[in-house]
Amino acid sequence: MEDSGAFSLTIVSNYINHHQIPMADALYRRLGNRFAFIQTQQMEEDRVKMGWANEVAAIPYLKLYSQQAAACASLIMDSDIVVFGGVEDESYIKPRLKAGKIVIRASERLYREGQWKSISPRGRKKKYEDHTQYADAAVYLLCHGAYVASDFEIVKAYPSKKFIWGYFPAVYTYDLETLFARRQRMNQENKTEVRILWAGRFLKLKHPEYAVKAAYFLKQQKVAFHLDMVGGGELEEKLRAMVQRYGLADKVAFHGFQPPKVVRRFMEEADIFLFTSDYLEGWGAVLNESMNSACAVIAGHGIGAVPFLLKHGKNGLVYQTGHFGEFRRLVWQLCKDKDLQKRLGANAYQTIVCEWNPEEAAKRLYAFSEGLLKGKMVIQQQGPLSKAPVIAPWQGYQYVRK
Repeated sequence: MEDSGAFSLTIVSNYINHHQIPMADALYRRLGNRFAFIQTQQMEEDRVKMGWANEVAAIPYLKLYSQQAAACASLIMDSDIVVFGGVEDESYIKPRLKAGKIVIRASERLYREGQWKSISPRGRKKKYEDHTQYADAAVYLLCHGAYVASDFEIVKAYPSKKFIWGYFPAVYTYDLETLFARRQRMNQENKTEVRILWAGRFLKLKHPEYAVKAAYFLKQQKVAFHLDMVGGGELEEKLRAMVQRYGLADKVAFHGFQPPKVVRRFMEEADIFLFTSDYLEGWGAVLNESMNSACAVIAGHGIGAVPFLLKHGKNGLVYQTGHFGEFRRLVWQLCKDKDLQKRLGANAYQTIVCEWNPEEAAKRLYAFSEGLLKGKMVIQQQGPLSKAPVIAPWQGYQYVRK
């Protein structure tokens, strides 16, 4: 229900997608016409193919800068609160920054390819102009990933004003006993012990080959399993060749790109979800989705979302990014332990439905924004909009396993 005494809030991003829509919907229900989402770019073609554009046309709060430039510029300047992120062109937000109005930045990493890049004088000058000079201004940072705060700490930006944040895909609710029983029944019907899922674009940074290599190891260990590979991309031909070379044609199925709702069905049917990206994965919303689907997740520590969402041994298993041997060992361990699968899956589900969900995120962002307008910061004790810990990438493995 719209809050009649509410402030105005505008989110500015390069484009809207199904990872952002649920929280935006929740803010719209709370703020009504005082809420807007400004999209500055056209959606990338491969994301359109994945079905991300299907819901966009009917969104009542969406404004397209390319079609309504003057109105969008006015919203950015005049809204009580503006959340700005995912836009490389700083000209959209500079007038508001110069006016000294409240800005909440939302950012992924500055140095995804390595913090050594921070030594560039030209780069540091740009970071000063965009970020560091606002250290004492009414500018705050939402960290889309566990290593964002560390990157911004290097350039001395937003001291004591960096907060945990992420993406909040739609949350589904399940009766977990029914869901687990359904999986067991499907495995029995298909004469397999465990169903494993990998989903995403077949890109080098996402290391889909880890899943196929692990499947080969499981075959050697005589584990009865089935691996679904959902997605597509530049490595698909290589992956298919690996499956043939390893004799896995009856164990591994390729399904191509699928709409988000179909991907979620695959997650509902999977006992184990493999998330194998490296440090170039800024967040990784498939982690939210697979946890929400009560999958037992195995993920690399270098993925932005992992230290925020996973606690090793409690609601997932975390391996050291780049260490295939440890990854393979965890896959084998989890395949052989059905009780561990259920415990990790159930705890993962609770993490999402209780804390990392769109409604809770919208509620916390609303409270944080309202507090800023009253001259104070409303800081959560844990989860979204709690203080972001400064974790260097090399510290992430120890952080998630402590």
